[in-house]
Amino acid sequence: MLSTKESIRKEILGKLRSQAKEEALRKSESIKKRLFSTPEYKNSKVVMLYASMEHEVNTRDMIDEALEMGKRVVLPLVVGLGKIIAKEIENRTTDLEKSTYGIYEPRGSNKEVPPGGIDIFIVPGVAFDKNNVRLGRGKGYYDRFLEKVGRQKTTIGLAFDFQIVDQIPKSPTDVPVSKVITN
Repeated sequence: MLSTKESIRKEILGKLRSQAKEEALRKSESIKKRLFSTPEYKNSKVVMLYASMEHEVNTRDMIDEALEMGKRVVLPLVVGLGKIIAKEIENRTTDLEKSTYGIYEPRGSNKEVPPGGIDIFIVPGVAFDKNNVRLGRGKGYYDRFLEKVGRQKTTIGLAFDFQIVDQIPKSPTDVPVSKVITN
Protein backbone atom coordinates (compact mmCIF):
# COMPACT_ATOMS: atom_id res chain seq x y z
CA MET A 1 0.00 0.00 0.00
CA LEU A 2 1.31 3.43 -0.97
CA SER A 3 1.73 5.74 2.01
CA THR A 4 0.23 9.20 1.91
CA LYS A 5 2.41 12.28 2.15
CA GLU A 6 0.88 13.06 5.54
CA SER A 7 1.59 9.58 6.96
CA ILE A 8 5.21 9.70 5.73
CA ARG A 9 5.62 13.21 7.15
CA LYS A 10 4.22 12.12 10.54
CA GLU A 11 6.42 9.01 10.71
CA ILE A 12 9.67 10.81 9.75
CA LEU A 13 9.03 13.83 11.98
CA GLY A 14 8.56 11.38 14.87
CA LYS A 15 11.91 9.74 14.08
CA LEU A 16 13.59 13.16 13.81
CA ARG A 17 12.25 14.21 17.23
CA SER A 18 13.33 10.95 18.88
CA GLN A 19 16.91 11.08 17.58
CA ALA A 20 19.48 12.01 20.25
CA LYS A 21 20.93 15.51 19.79
CA GLU A 22 24.54 14.23 19.92
CA GLU A 23 23.79 11.63 17.25
CA ALA A 24 22.15 14.27 15.02
CA LEU A 25 25.22 16.52 15.36
CA ARG A 26 27.60 13.66 14.56
CA LYS A 27 25.56 12.66 11.49
CA SER A 28 25.27 16.33 10.43
CA GLU A 29 29.08 16.63 10.48
CA SER A 30 29.32 13.56 8.23
CA ILE A 31 26.74 15.06 5.84
CA LYS A 32 28.66 18.36 5.78
CA LYS A 33 31.90 16.57 4.83
CA ARG A 34 30.13 14.65 2.05
CA LEU A 35 28.46 17.82 0.71
CA PHE A 36 31.67 19.87 0.81
CA SER A 37 33.55 17.15 -1.10
CA THR A 38 31.15 17.18 -4.09
CA PRO A 39 32.44 18.83 -7.29
CA GLU A 40 29.26 20.93 -7.46
CA TYR A 41 29.94 22.43 -4.03
CA LYS A 42 33.69 22.83 -4.55
CA ASN A 43 33.11 24.70 -7.85
CA SER A 44 30.36 26.96 -6.51
CA LYS A 45 30.87 30.61 -5.67
CA VAL A 46 27.31 31.41 -4.50
CA VAL A 47 25.64 28.81 -2.26
CA MET A 48 22.07 28.78 -1.02
CA LEU A 49 21.80 27.06 2.35
CA TYR A 50 19.06 27.18 4.98
CA ALA A 51 19.07 27.79 8.71
CA SER A 52 18.16 24.40 10.13
CA MET A 53 15.29 23.96 12.52
CA GLU A 54 15.58 21.80 15.61
CA HIS A 55 15.87 18.09 14.68
CA GLU A 56 16.89 18.80 11.04
CA VAL A 57 20.36 18.19 9.61
CA ASN A 58 22.32 20.93 11.38
CA THR A 59 23.48 23.61 8.93
CA ARG A 60 25.03 26.14 11.35
CA ASP A 61 28.58 24.84 10.82
CA MET A 62 27.97 24.56 7.07
CA ILE A 63 26.97 28.23 6.88
CA ASP A 64 29.95 29.36 8.98
CA GLU A 65 32.43 27.21 7.08
CA ALA A 66 31.10 28.30 3.67
CA LEU A 67 31.55 31.94 4.69
CA GLU A 68 35.08 31.19 5.98
CA MET A 69 35.88 29.56 2.61
CA GLY A 70 34.99 32.85 0.90
CA LYS A 71 31.75 31.62 -0.67
CA ARG A 72 28.83 33.99 -0.97
CA VAL A 73 26.03 32.51 1.15
CA VAL A 74 22.33 33.13 0.66
CA LEU A 75 19.44 31.88 2.77
CA PRO A 76 15.68 31.84 2.18
CA LEU A 77 13.44 34.61 3.48
CA VAL A 78 9.65 34.16 3.54
CA VAL A 79 8.02 37.18 1.88
CA GLY A 80 4.31 36.54 1.88
CA LEU A 81 2.12 33.51 1.69
CA GLY A 82 3.95 30.63 0.05
CA LYS A 83 6.83 32.69 -1.34
CA ILE A 84 10.53 32.73 -0.50
CA ILE A 85 13.38 34.79 -1.90
CA ALA A 86 17.14 34.40 -1.38
CA LYS A 87 19.03 36.98 0.68
CA GLU A 88 22.80 37.14 1.09
CA ILE A 89 24.37 37.00 4.54
CA GLU A 90 27.89 37.78 5.66
CA ASN A 91 27.65 36.58 9.25
CA ARG A 92 25.31 33.91 10.65
CA THR A 93 25.03 35.44 14.12
CA THR A 94 24.40 39.06 13.11
CA ASP A 95 22.55 38.73 9.78
CA LEU A 96 19.81 36.33 10.90
CA GLU A 97 16.72 36.91 13.02
CA LYS A 98 14.02 34.57 14.26
CA SER A 99 10.84 34.68 12.16
CA THR A 100 7.28 34.27 13.37
CA TYR A 101 7.60 30.54 12.53
CA GLY A 102 10.67 30.26 14.79
CA ILE A 103 13.00 29.83 11.79
CA TYR A 104 16.13 31.94 11.49
CA GLU A 105 16.02 34.03 8.32
CA PRO A 106 18.12 36.81 6.80
CA ARG A 107 17.10 40.32 7.76
CA GLY A 108 14.87 42.05 5.21
CA SER A 109 17.57 44.67 4.63
CA ASN A 110 20.04 42.05 3.33
CA LYS A 111 20.76 42.00 -0.41
CA GLU A 112 18.44 39.84 -2.52
CA VAL A 113 20.10 37.41 -4.95
CA PRO A 114 17.98 36.13 -7.87
CA PRO A 115 17.91 32.33 -8.39
CA GLY A 116 19.93 32.73 -11.61
CA GLY A 117 22.80 34.20 -9.58
CA ILE A 118 23.06 31.15 -7.31
CA ASP A 119 25.34 28.24 -8.26
CA ILE A 120 24.03 25.49 -5.96
CA PHE A 121 20.88 25.12 -3.85
CA ILE A 122 20.98 23.14 -0.59
CA VAL A 123 17.43 22.44 0.57
CA PRO A 124 15.77 20.85 3.59
CA GLY A 125 13.19 18.12 3.46
CA VAL A 126 11.22 15.96 5.85
CA ALA A 127 11.83 12.96 3.57
CA PHE A 128 13.19 12.09 0.14
CA ASP A 129 12.62 9.02 -1.99
CA LYS A 130 14.91 7.01 -4.22
CA ASN A 131 13.92 9.21 -7.22
CA ASN A 132 14.92 12.39 -5.31
CA VAL A 133 11.31 13.45 -4.81
CA ARG A 134 11.28 15.79 -1.82
CA LEU A 135 8.63 15.87 0.90
CA GLY A 136 8.61 19.19 2.71
CA ARG A 137 6.40 20.46 5.50
CA GLY A 138 3.38 20.75 3.23
CA LYS A 139 3.22 24.43 2.36
CA GLY A 140 5.01 24.29 -1.03
CA TYR A 141 7.45 27.17 -0.38
CA TYR A 142 10.51 25.36 -1.74
CA ASP A 143 8.62 23.76 -4.65
CA ARG A 144 7.49 27.19 -5.87
CA PHE A 145 11.02 28.59 -5.43
CA LEU A 146 12.74 25.62 -7.10
CA GLU A 147 10.28 25.82 -10.00
CA LYS A 148 11.95 29.16 -10.88
CA VAL A 149 15.43 27.62 -10.58
CA GLY A 150 14.97 25.13 -13.40
CA ARG A 151 16.83 21.89 -14.06
CA GLN A 152 20.13 23.49 -15.14
CA LYS A 153 21.08 24.25 -11.53
CA THR A 154 22.15 21.69 -8.93
CA THR A 155 19.72 21.21 -6.06
CA ILE A 156 20.80 19.02 -3.17
CA GLY A 157 18.66 17.75 -0.33
CA LEU A 158 20.23 17.01 3.05
CA ALA A 159 18.84 14.14 5.10
CA PHE A 160 19.64 11.60 7.75
CA ASP A 161 19.61 8.03 6.41
CA PHE A 162 16.20 7.25 7.96
CA GLN A 163 14.64 10.16 6.01
CA ILE A 164 15.02 8.19 2.76
CA VAL A 165 11.87 6.25 1.88
CA ASP A 166 11.03 3.99 -1.05
CA GLN A 167 8.44 6.25 -2.63
CA ILE A 168 6.75 9.58 -1.97
CA PRO A 169 3.48 10.21 -3.86
CA LYS A 170 4.46 12.91 -6.40
CA SER A 171 2.07 15.66 -7.36
CA PRO A 172 2.53 17.87 -10.45
CA THR A 173 3.79 20.78 -8.32
CA ASP A 174 6.54 18.74 -6.60
CA VAL A 175 10.05 19.60 -7.76
CA PRO A 176 12.59 16.78 -7.23
CA VAL A 177 16.16 17.65 -6.22
CA SER A 178 19.22 16.71 -8.30
CA LYS A 179 20.61 14.53 -5.52
CA VAL A 180 20.31 13.77 -1.82
CA ILE A 181 23.24 13.58 0.60
CA THR A 182 22.89 11.49 3.75
CA ASN A 183 25.22 10.39 6.51
